[in-house]
Amino acid sequence: MQKVKISDKFALIKSHYDPKIIAELNGQHVKLVKLKGPYVWHHHEAEDELFLVVKGRFCMELRDERIWLHEGELLVVPRGVEHRPVAKEEAHILLFEPASTVNTGNVQNEMTKLEIDRI
Repeated sequence: MQKVKISDKFALIKSHYDPKIIAELNGQHVKLVKLKGPYVWHHHEAEDELFLVVKGRFCMELRDERIWLHEGELLVVPRGVEHRPVAKEEAHILLFEPASTVNTGNVQNEMTKLEIDRI
Protein backbone atom coordinates (compact mmCIF):
# COMPACT_ATOMS: atom_id res chain seq x y z
CA MET A 1 0.00 0.00 0.00
CA GLN A 2 1.19 3.46 -0.86
CA LYS A 3 -0.58 6.76 -0.56
CA VAL A 4 -0.96 8.84 -3.70
CA LYS A 5 -0.62 12.61 -3.75
CA ILE A 6 -2.84 13.57 -6.65
CA SER A 7 -1.25 16.99 -7.25
CA ASP A 8 2.18 15.35 -7.63
CA LYS A 9 0.77 12.90 -10.16
CA PHE A 10 -0.90 15.67 -12.17
CA ALA A 11 2.50 17.45 -12.32
CA LEU A 12 3.85 14.44 -14.24
CA ILE A 13 1.21 14.72 -16.98
CA LYS A 14 2.44 16.92 -19.82
CA SER A 15 -0.24 16.47 -22.50
CA HIS A 16 -4.00 16.73 -22.78
CA TYR A 17 -6.37 13.80 -23.24
CA ASP A 18 -3.59 11.37 -22.29
CA PRO A 19 -4.95 9.47 -19.25
CA LYS A 20 -2.61 7.92 -16.69
CA ILE A 21 -3.40 5.16 -14.20
CA ILE A 22 -2.66 6.02 -10.56
CA ALA A 23 -4.43 3.12 -8.80
CA GLU A 24 -6.37 -0.07 -9.40
CA LEU A 25 -9.00 -1.82 -7.32
CA ASN A 26 -11.59 -4.52 -7.95
CA GLY A 27 -11.02 -4.50 -11.69
CA GLN A 28 -11.37 -0.72 -11.82
CA HIS A 29 -8.79 1.90 -12.77
CA VAL A 30 -8.39 5.27 -11.13
CA LYS A 31 -6.97 7.58 -13.79
CA LEU A 32 -5.92 11.19 -14.06
CA VAL A 33 -6.26 13.22 -17.23
CA LYS A 34 -5.81 16.84 -18.20
CA LEU A 35 -8.45 18.24 -20.55
CA LYS A 36 -8.15 21.21 -22.87
CA GLY A 37 -10.21 21.80 -25.98
CA PRO A 38 -12.84 19.46 -27.39
CA TYR A 39 -12.55 15.68 -27.31
CA VAL A 40 -14.09 13.19 -29.71
CA TRP A 41 -17.79 12.22 -29.60
CA HIS A 42 -18.00 8.62 -28.36
CA HIS A 43 -19.77 6.17 -26.09
CA HIS A 44 -18.87 3.03 -24.17
CA GLU A 45 -20.94 -0.09 -24.81
CA ALA A 46 -20.19 -1.89 -21.55
CA GLU A 47 -18.74 0.64 -19.11
CA ASP A 48 -19.97 3.56 -17.02
CA GLU A 49 -17.45 6.37 -16.43
CA LEU A 50 -17.06 8.65 -13.42
CA PHE A 51 -15.53 12.11 -14.00
CA LEU A 52 -14.45 14.08 -10.88
CA VAL A 53 -13.14 17.62 -11.37
CA VAL A 54 -10.04 18.15 -9.24
CA LYS A 55 -9.08 21.52 -10.73
CA GLY A 56 -10.77 23.87 -13.19
CA ARG A 57 -14.03 23.17 -14.97
CA PHE A 58 -15.30 21.58 -18.15
CA CYS A 59 -18.48 20.91 -20.05
CA MET A 60 -19.73 17.41 -20.70
CA GLU A 61 -21.58 17.67 -23.97
CA LEU A 62 -24.36 15.21 -24.61
CA ARG A 63 -26.34 15.16 -27.83
CA ASP A 64 -29.30 16.94 -26.19
CA GLU A 65 -27.73 18.87 -23.29
CA ARG A 66 -24.58 20.34 -21.80
CA ILE A 67 -23.54 19.76 -18.20
CA TRP A 68 -20.95 22.09 -16.65
CA LEU A 69 -18.78 20.56 -13.96
CA HIS A 70 -16.67 22.60 -11.52
CA GLU A 71 -14.04 21.71 -8.94
CA GLY A 72 -15.34 19.15 -6.47
CA GLU A 73 -18.20 18.01 -8.72
CA LEU A 74 -18.57 14.66 -10.40
CA LEU A 75 -20.66 13.11 -13.11
CA VAL A 76 -21.29 9.47 -14.00
CA VAL A 77 -21.84 8.93 -17.71
CA PRO A 78 -23.80 5.68 -18.11
CA ARG A 79 -22.76 3.11 -20.68
CA GLY A 80 -24.22 3.72 -24.11
CA VAL A 81 -24.58 7.51 -23.67
CA GLU A 82 -22.76 9.48 -26.38
CA HIS A 83 -20.68 12.24 -24.84
CA ARG A 84 -17.79 14.62 -25.43
CA PRO A 85 -15.81 16.52 -22.79
CA VAL A 86 -14.86 20.09 -23.73
CA ALA A 87 -12.61 22.34 -21.65
CA LYS A 88 -11.98 25.96 -22.67
CA GLU A 89 -9.07 26.09 -20.22
CA GLU A 90 -7.08 23.22 -18.77
CA ALA A 91 -9.01 21.07 -16.30
CA HIS A 92 -7.68 18.26 -14.13
CA ILE A 93 -9.98 15.24 -13.95
CA LEU A 94 -9.98 12.01 -11.95
CA LEU A 95 -11.62 9.12 -13.81
CA PHE A 96 -12.94 5.96 -12.21
CA GLU A 97 -13.84 3.23 -14.68
CA PRO A 98 -13.47 -0.50 -15.41
CA ALA A 99 -9.97 -1.53 -16.47
CA SER A 100 -11.37 -2.61 -19.85
CA THR A 101 -12.43 0.94 -20.75
CA VAL A 102 -10.84 2.37 -23.91
CA ASN A 103 -10.63 6.16 -23.66
CA THR A 104 -12.34 6.80 -27.02
CA GLY A 105 -14.95 4.07 -26.54
CA ASN A 106 -16.54 3.05 -29.84
CA VAL A 107 -14.26 5.38 -31.86
CA GLN A 108 -10.75 4.50 -32.98
CA ASN A 109 -8.58 7.47 -33.98
CA GLU A 110 -5.31 9.23 -33.15
CA MET A 111 -6.59 9.97 -29.62
CA THR A 112 -7.18 6.28 -28.81
CA LYS A 113 -4.87 4.94 -26.09
CA LEU A 114 -4.93 1.13 -26.06
CA GLU A 115 -2.21 1.00 -23.41
CA ILE A 116 -2.37 3.46 -20.54
CA ASP A 117 0.80 4.31 -18.62
CA ARG A 118 0.94 4.05 -14.84
CA ILE A 119 2.44 6.96 -12.96
